[in-house]
Order: sequence, then structure tokens, then C-alpha cells
Amino acid sequence: MLSYGLLGPLALIRSGQPVTVPRGPKVRQLLGLFLCRANRPVSLNDLVDELWGENPPDTAEGTLRTHVHRLRRFLESEGPQSGLLQTRSAGYLLRVAPGLLDAESFEQAARQGRELSRARHWDEAADRLRQALGLWRGPALDDVAHGRLLSEHVAHLEELRTSTTQAWIEAERELGHHRELIPELRALVEAHPLNEWLHEQLIDLLALCGRRPEALDAYRRLWHVLDDELGLEPSPALQRLHHRILTPAHPAPARPAPARATGRALGTRTHHRKGTSCATAI
Repeated sequence: MLSYGLLGPLALIRSGQPVTVPRGPKVRQLLGLFLCRANRPVSLNDLVDELWGENPPDTAEGTLRTHVHRLRRFLESEGPQSGLLQTRSAGYLLRVAPGLLDAESFEQAARQGRELSRARHWDEAADRLRQALGLWRGPALDDVAHGRLLSEHVAHLEELRTSTTQAWIEAERELGHHRELIPELRALVEAHPLNEWLHEQLIDLLALCGRRPEALDAYRRLWHVLDDELGLEPSPALQRLHHRILTPAHPAPARPAPARATGRALGTRTHHRKGTSCATAI
């Protein structure tokens, strides 16, 4: 029985071993769209739109049926349970059994993780969200051509990946795993340099862990990226965070007033500045 991977290059797996994906670019594109809409009908108009956009050739429908025929033969060659491509009155539908599509498993695990977070079960939430993110192997369907419809599906998956990553970071912060998050956040801001939320988390955690120079350097790097790429400054929230890092939490005590002419020096109280600590690993 085949399982299918959309969360990275298009992948087909049987008994833990990769199966050669069809080579034809339009057949692969069709398979990608059918998998994104698994167990739901896809109309002929949508399929033509996906493959050729607004200017399909006169032979589009016939060529489409040829590509579908090739895809059906491929699936049938992998066994009767590998996926049933059904013809419908106005299009086609690909049957995929539960648990055989990584995108479906990802969405289910991410939903469960968010529910656990809402219930404040942080340990379980972090584990479930980490499992969901672990299903990703790279950008969704990055080796398949994208028409309008497939682009929309891929954008939806990538947006879910981003929101799930944020939920996982929040759960880990609730558990106090600050130091462990810093290398993860460094990798994330490298991969997503314009995501200000990720930068904010990195800068904040560096400061919380007593690494103020690194936090300020991370802010400067973000400032340059935004200025160079978009001509923008960091968001007001990030600017406020930057100001808090620059401003000591407890101002230095005022110098004691001179002693009065009574022959007694005024005593001074010792002030201890409370240092910022970083939660250790659990």
C-alpha cells in the first residue's frame, strides 16, 4: 500500500521504501493536485486551469485525459489499494485511505497540539506539535510545478506550518525551555528572515538568558534586513522590546546626600540589582 508525501518533494512510499514518482511534469502536477484534494472531486475545468492557466490549448481536454490515463495506470500498477482514481460526471476523484497522506496527518497532529495548548497541557502540547512539524521534509511540493490551484493549497499548508511552529514555540516557552529554543530560533530566522515574530522571540529569549549583547546584535541584524529588503523599520512591538533591553530594569541608586553638620554621616543602604535569569532545561 502506498503512502504519499506532500510536505517536501513529492514522495511515494511503500513498506518504508521510496517508490519512483511518475516523471512527466504534468502527471506529477495532477497527482499533487489530486492529493491536495484527496477524497474530494476535482472538476475538469479546475484541472485544465491548473495545468495551463488562462490560455489552455484547443487540445487541452484530450491531453488532460491522456495524462489522467497515465496516472491511473501508474497507480493500478502499485496495487489495488494504492489509490483509486475514480471518474466522476464532471471530473475525477482520488481515493486515499486514512493515515496514508502526510499532510492529513500533519493537520490532525497540529490541531490536537493546539487543543492541548488551550487546555494548558504544555508537555503534551509541545510533544504533539513537535511531531506534527517533524513530518515536514522541506517546502511543500517543491519539485512539482504549481498552477493557480496548487499554489493556493501549498500556501495553505505553509501557513499552517508557520502557525504550528509558533504554537510549539509558545508551548516550549511555557515549559521554561528558553536555552533550548535559542538554536532552534536562530535556524528559523535564518530560514524566514522577514518573519518578525520569530525575530522577536529570539531577541526576547537572548535577553532573558542574560545575553544582552547578542540580543542587541540580533535586533540590528533584523533592522538591516527589513531596511534592505522592504525599506521598513521593525514593528512597534520589536522597537519596544529593543528599548526594554537597552534600558536597565532597575535604575542605579541615587548618590547619597551629604551628611548634615551633626558629626554623623548618613548611612547608605546597599542596593542589589536583581539579575535576569534564564530557565534551565527540564
